[in-house]
Amino acid sequence: MNTLLSNRPLIPKLAIIALSLGLSVSASASVLKPNANLSSSLSSGLSSSISNNTKALAEQGDAEAQYELALDYDEQENYIESAKWYRKAANQGHAEAQYNLGWMYSHGQGMPQNYVQAYKWYLKAANQGDSDAQYNVGIYHDEGKGVPVDHAKAAEWYRKAADQGDADAQYNLAVAYDEGEGVKQSHAKAVALYRQAAEQGHATAQYNLAVSYDEGEGVPQSKAEAFRWYTDSAEQDYTDAQYNLAIMYYNGEGIRQSNDKAKEWFGRACDNGDLLSCKEYKDLE
Repeated sequence: MNTLLSNRPLIPKLAIIALSLGLSVSASASVLKPNANLSSSLSSGLSSSISNNTKALAEQGDAEAQYELALDYDEQENYIESAKWYRKAANQGHAEAQYNLGWMYSHGQGMPQNYVQAYKWYLKAANQGDSDAQYNVGIYHDEGKGVPVDHAKAAEWYRKAADQGDADAQYNLAVAYDEGEGVKQSHAKAVALYRQAAEQGHATAQYNLAVSYDEGEGVPQSKAEAFRWYTDSAEQDYTDAQYNLAIMYYNGEGIRQSNDKAKEWFGRACDNGDLLSCKEYKDLE
């Protein structure tokens, strides 16, 4: 068996999450905002009394009813009608409708994809304090979708969403501080924001917080804390964290040395497609 190098470098921090998310704060498919007061049973058309009442109110100009009717059409996958009613509610200042209309423009659902229009409606919702819209406005400024790239504005909007507890926004703002992109570089502020997101279960933030402790960047170096956060991230099936955790077990850093545990975590990272981990797993056989 080939001997592993005890001074192998750890995988560095990752860059900004580049997905424009809906309500989910994980890297999953974007979704429209639901209405907690709308029955989930409205999927078979507009025949129920609730739907009929909703439609009547919507036609009379009630913004909340227009929004609920749009959601009802969404469940039927009638996106043209859905967009029509979101627009009516959005034009009356309904924040959730503005967000969903922005989402539909962003994804080309019920209308041609148009990032300029998506930004317009996200911004309207963001200005009303909608944290998901604030996060997406930040993404649009970071990526130059519908507006010129402006990392300073991106950071401003991430901060607004982060202050409301949005874990993705906390993570992206942390990366901005780590890289000095749009804000004055501060590893200490980055660590504080990584921690906020990590404590909400954000796997990438947990990983970057672990790297911060591992390298003593923005926080006093602590292999034990690095081990803790690598473990939390790795247990969420985060491949890079699994690799780094295996290295810590192999080197006995922050935890008692264990080739068996190192092999286990190399194996899990290998199962996720990490070729380097596959090689190390074989070397430990």
